[in-house]
Amino acid sequence: MKIKDLPKVDRPREKLEKYGPMRLSDSELLAILLGSGIKGKNVLALSREILRKIESMGSANISRGDFKKIHGLGRAKISQILALIELSGRLNEKKGIVVQSPEDIWKLCADFYDSKKEHLAVFYLDTKNKIIERRIISIGTLNSSLVHPREIFEPAISLSASSITIAHNHPSGSLEPSAEDKKITWQLLEAANILGFRLSGHVIITQSGFKEVTLHTHEE
Repeated sequence: MKIKDLPKVDRPREKLEKYGPMRLSDSELLAILLGSGIKGKNVLALSREILRKIESMGSANISRGDFKKIHGLGRAKISQILALIELSGRLNEKKGIVVQSPEDIWKLCADFYDSKKEHLAVFYLDTKNKIIERRIISIGTLNSSLVHPREIFEPAISLSASSITIAHNHPSGSLEPSAEDKKITWQLLEAANILGFRLSGHVIITQSGFKEVTLHTHEE
């Protein structure tokens, strides 16, 4: 049976829109990411077969060659699955880590140390300084008119975070905070105080090192 032949209430995308991702099975979530099935097998059936293969071998051990054994599964879909497995692993690696110092933050931003664009990352922490989630909020020139506190603190509310730490890279290699860096820190500190969160720090990072922006309640 094709997905379009299912009642709308049973179609993965429609279920996601109506109930949210928590109500979907693993195979339904994977089906949404794959988008379509293969000849003779709809996307839900394909997703179930892929998940059985992953469960039997373990996500850390499975390879492109293992997925090739699924009849009809092409290079594009295999690449999608491998990318998903890798991304899931990277995201889960950061969860539960206790942040004890700016150096910890620096080590957790290795994926954009040497990027030619500025990345603003926000670490959402629980009451014990464990990472709930890390999110990249913006990519490009860091500017206080572009980085709105709402974009940073809305996830903090939904994730029930206790505090946040922010970090961004300097493509120039300089670790000195700019006037704009200080302005953004001040704005976020003020917003955190109003909303009842703690801004634990703002770390500037480069491939060679890191430096904290001093937290002030106002600009001198």
